[in-house]
Amino acid sequence: MIRPREIPYRDELLADGSVHRRYEDGREEWRRREGAHTVRWHDNQDGSGTDELLGQRIIKRQYADGRVVYGRDLGYGRTVWGRGESVMVNRTSFGGRMGTALGGLGLVALTVTAAQLPPEALSPEEEEELRRQQAAQNSSGADGGGGDSGDSSDVDDAWGSGDDGGWSDDDFG
Repeated sequence: MIRPREIPYRDELLADGSVHRRYEDGREEWRRREGAHTVRWHDNQDGSGTDELLGQRIIKRQYADGRVVYGRDLGYGRTVWGRGESVMVNRTSFGGRMGTALGGLGLVALTVTAAQLPPEALSPEEEEELRRQQAAQNSSGADGGGGDSGDSSDVDDAWGSGDDGGWSDDDFG
């Protein structure tokens, strides 16, 4: 079991439909949806790139300089990154708040198992297979796996519906 550093964040929907994400460690990101499974972002530390939701709840973060890291949505507003160094916790979403409450009761583990870790690296073929799996889940109407597992909306549905301009409570980590 791995006990990663927890980094809570809150999202604010902006008038132009983008999101301003504020992490409790002082980082900030401005995020904009591009397509069904991609978010373009830039931050207050001169970083930028894209987050892409692949299948099996895996998120690919590609930085503008070409570096790639993978995360995995654990549900309840939590996303683990890398080899378990950190878990981002969405304090904005219902699922994130519910995960915090359940964690306080000991019902949601604060640790991460090896099986929950994202892959360290994927080949282009493996990424493409995960994209195909994600597309198949979407076309069958199955849960895309990108939501909060405790919230009635998931990443795939929430961006395109609702009164919030198509922004989800949990937009890929």
